[in-house]
Amino acid sequence: MLDQQTINIIKSTVPVLEKHGEAITTRFYQLMFGNHPELLNIFNHANQKQGRQQKALAGTVYAAAMYIDNLEAILPVVKQIAQKHRSLGILPEHYPIVGKHLLLAIKDVLGDAATDEIIDAWSNAYNVIADVFISVEAELYDESENQQGGWSGFRNFIVDRKVVESEVITSFYLIPENNKGIAAFAPGQYISIKLEIAGEKFTHIRQYSLSDSPGKDYYRISIKREAGTENPDGLVSNYLHDGVNEGDLLKVSAPAGDFVLDTAKNTPVVLLSGGVGLTPMMSMLKTVVEVQPKRKVTFVHAAQNGNVHALRTEVEELSNLDNVNSYFFYDSPTEEDRKKNRYDVEGYITGEWLKETIDTNDADFYFCGPVPFMKAINRSLKELGVKADRIHFEFFGPMGNLEE
Repeated sequence: MLDQQTINIIKSTVPVLEKHGEAITTRFYQLMFGNHPELLNIFNHANQKQGRQQKALAGTVYAAAMYIDNLEAILPVVKQIAQKHRSLGILPEHYPIVGKHLLLAIKDVLGDAATDEIIDAWSNAYNVIADVFISVEAELYDESENQQGGWSGFRNFIVDRKVVESEVITSFYLIPENNKGIAAFAPGQYISIKLEIAGEKFTHIRQYSLSDSPGKDYYRISIKREAGTENPDGLVSNYLHDGVNEGDLLKVSAPAGDFVLDTAKNTPVVLLSGGVGLTPMMSMLKTVVEVQPKRKVTFVHAAQNGNVHALRTEVEELSNLDNVNSYFFYDSPTEEDRKKNRYDVEGYITGEWLKETIDTNDADFYFCGPVPFMKAINRSLKELGVKADRIHFEFFGPMGNLEE
C-alpha cells in the first residue's frame, strides 16, 4: 500500500507525464535495450521503430499516475496487457529491470525537476503496480499451463497446410508436433509465433489472431504479407510467406487475449473488419454459426478489391444460412470485381450506411482493422448512439486511442 504523501506526489506528476510521457518512454527503451539487448528477443521491433510501443507505454504510465489511488479502475487495461505479456513470455524477473530504467529515464528527461522525492515516490508506486501485473500474469500462466491441452512457454507446431487466400494473405494450419491435444480458445484470441530468422541477431515474436472457430485439432492463422523487408513487420511476414513451408516447425504460445465474442449473450452481433482485421471476425462468425445457430450475425468487411480480399468464399457460404448476412465494401474495385459482382458497396463503411442497414438498437459490435478504419467505425457507432458497453475492438499491436 502507498501512503498518502506518495499518492499526492505521484498525482502531482500527471501534468508532467502528459507533456513528456513519450519522451520518457522513448528514452526508457533506449536505456533498457542498451543495457539489456537480450530483451530485444521479446519486444516487437516494428512497434519500437514506429513509435507505437513508446506511445502505448506512455499512456499506461499516465493512467497509472492518474489512478494511483484506485488501481482497480485500470484493471481492464492491466488484464489486456497481461494477456500480451503471458503470450510473449514476460516473467517476474523482468520487472525490476523495467523499473530501474523507467526511473533512469524520468530522471534523464526531467533533469532537476525529477527530485529525489519524486523518484522515491515513483519507485514505490512502480513496485506496487508491478506487483499487480505479476499477480495477474501468474494467474494467466497457471491457467494456460493447467488447462486441458495447455502448456507454458512455446511449443513446437507443424505447418500442416499452407493456403493462399489472396494476393497478400496466406493461411497456416498448425498441428502439434507431439500429436497431443491443444488448448481451447475463445473466438477472437491470438497466438504468438517465435521465429529465428537466418541472419537476424535476435528472435522475432509476432501475435496472430486465430481465424477459425475453436474445437478443431489445429490452429489456423491468416497472415498478411507486409511490404518491404527493410521494416521488421515486412521481414517477418515475408519470411513466413516465402521461407516457411508445409512440414516446417513453428514455436507457438498458448492462445491469449481478452477481445473475445461473448457467447453468453443472444443479442444480434455485428462484425466489422478492414483488411487483415477480418481474422478474429472469421473466428467469431464461424463460432456463432456452430454454437449459436439462432443468433443473428452480420458480417461487414472492407477491402481494397477482390485481389486482396481473403476468405471471401467461406463468408459467402455461411451467408446462405438464415441467421447470417454479409456485406463487402471495396474502395478500389477492379473491372473483374465489377463483372463478377464480388462486392456490395463501392467505397467505405459509413455511419449513414450503418444507420440504414443495421438495426443498432440492441446489437453488439465488434471491429478490427487498420487504426484509421477503427477510428471511423468507433466514431460512427457513437454518433449512432450505440452504448459503450456494446462496442468492442482490438488493436493489432500495442493499445492505441480511438478518440485521437
